[in-house]
Amino acid sequence: KAALGIHAHNDLGLAVANSILALENGLIHVQGTFNGYGERCGNADLSTIIGILKTKLNLDCIPDKNLKELTKASHFISEISNLRQQPNQPFVGASAFAHKGGVHIDAMLKNPKTYEHIDPDLVGNHRRLLASELSGKMPIVLKAKEFAIDLDKKSPQARKILKLLQDLEHQGYQFEAADASFEILIKRALKQYNKFFDLESFRVVVEKKPDGRITSEAIIKVRVKGMLEHTAADGDGPVNALDNALRKALKSFYPNLSRMHLSDFKVRVLDEKAGTAARVRVLIQSQDEKDSWGTVGVSGNIIEASWQALVDSVEYKLLKDGTK
Repeated sequence: KAALGIHAHNDLGLAVANSILALENGLIHVQGTFNGYGERCGNADLSTIIGILKTKLNLDCIPDKNLKELTKASHFISEISNLRQQPNQPFVGASAFAHKGGVHIDAMLKNPKTYEHIDPDLVGNHRRLLASELSGKMPIVLKAKEFAIDLDKKSPQARKILKLLQDLEHQGYQFEAADASFEILIKRALKQYNKFFDLESFRVVVEKKPDGRITSEAIIKVRVKGMLEHTAADGDGPVNALDNALRKALKSFYPNLSRMHLSDFKVRVLDEKAGTAARVRVLIQSQDEKDSWGTVGVSGNIIEASWQALVDSVEYKLLKDGTK
C-alpha cells in the first residue's frame, strides 16, 4: 500500500484548500512553504495548514507546545527572506485578530467567539483593537489600557482624544497600521510624554551628478538634553539620508537605537486630483530584535511626512525601552 502526499501550488488560490482536502481523504504527507513563498502564485502556506490541522481537525502534525511558536516562526521567515509579512494572513497576520468598528468591538468583548475563530494566543498571535473616528470612545479606552493608561470612557480626556483623532483622520492620518504613533498621540494628549529630542532644522539635498548618479544628503540640527547636535549623512534617497543623519545625531545619547531598523516604507497619495501638490500619507514599519511597530506622517511635502513618521519611530523605540 503506497503512502501518498500532496505538493500544491496556489495558481487558483486553492493550494491550502487542496492540501487540507487531500489529508482528509487519506493522504499522509503535505508539502508547502511558510507564508506560501514560491514560484508563480506561491505554494501551499504551511502556517495556515498547520493552524487548520491543529485547531480545527485535531491532527497531530506538530507538538502542542510548538503551536504557540507559529506566528513567531512565520514572522522570522518573512524577515530572513526580506519579504513583507502579509497583515491579512490567517492565524499569523497582524490583522488576523484585529477589530475596528465600535459595535464589532463591543460584541467581541462580550463574547470573543463572535469574531474570533480561536484564541489568538494558541498560535502566538494577539488581539488588536483599532481606533478610528468611526469607532467611538470605547476602542480608545481599550487601546489606552494596552498602553498601561487608565482612561474613563466618560472623561474629558477621552473626549479630547476622540476629537483629536477625528481632526487628524480628516487631515489624512490613519492609525490602524500605526499603533506606535497612536500611543505617542495618547500620551502627548494626556501630558504623559516627554520628548527625547527637539528638531532645530533639517535640510535635504538631492543632486544629480554628470555621470548620472543621484546622491542624497541630509543635514539636521537637533537639541538633545540641552546640547545641540549638528550632523550630516548620505543615504539611498532623501528619507534614508534623513534616517541616517538622525541616528548619527542621537547615537551617543541613545546607543540602543543601533538595534532598530526600518523594514518597510509606504507612500499613499491622498488627493490624486491635486497632482504634484497632493498631500501624502507615509507609513513606516520599524523593528528591533524583539518587536515591530508602525508609525505615520501626513503632509503636502513627502519629506515632511516621512520625517514625522521617522521621529515617531525613533521616539517609540526609546519609549518602549524605558530610555531616560
